[in-house]
Amino acid sequence: MPKRTWNPKKKKRMRKHGFLKRLMSLGGKAILKRRRAKGRKSLAVAKKIK
Repeated sequence: MPKRTWNPKKKKRMRKHGFLKRLMSLGGKAILKRRRAKGRKSLAVAKKIK
């Protein structure tokens, strides 16, 4: 049986899709701008604090 494709890692998720990563590139800034304009509650992946 093959390995499962979704093996979540918080650090990897933050580094790939996090807010600071978005700010680093021009395209990422455009994504944040679009999400702000749309009124998204969360702009980028955030750590869930329980």
